[in-house]
Amino acid sequence: MADCLFCQIASGAIPADIVHQDDDVVAFRDIDPQAPHHVLVIPRRHIEAVRDATGPEGEQLVGRLMAAAAAIATDLGLDERGYRLVSNTGVDGGQSVFHLHVHILGGRPMKWPPG
Repeated sequence: MADCLFCQIASGAIPADIVHQDDDVVAFRDIDPQAPHHVLVIPRRHIEAVRDATGPEGEQLVGRLMAAAAAIATDLGLDERGYRLVSNTGVDGGQSVFHLHVHILGGRPMKWPPG
């Protein structure tokens, strides 16, 4: 989608601090980090939100995002102390960019409940 910020990052049209990329997934550091480690993991293909990742192909993609997020967290050294994975959906859920993404947050204790 031409006007989607994350699609433009995935295509390389907008620069980002990329920490991982493969055929399906791109991960980059958030420009407004909420933790010492704050990375966004996105599919290359435009999907608005997790609710739109339907059917076997969508389920497989969500699995790829989660597996990539776990591997990136390991690479960042977050396994020992822990980290949080978050996917916001819709305005009330806190989604501000309407392209499916998973936040990796780590490097500090997380509070509960969030938000």
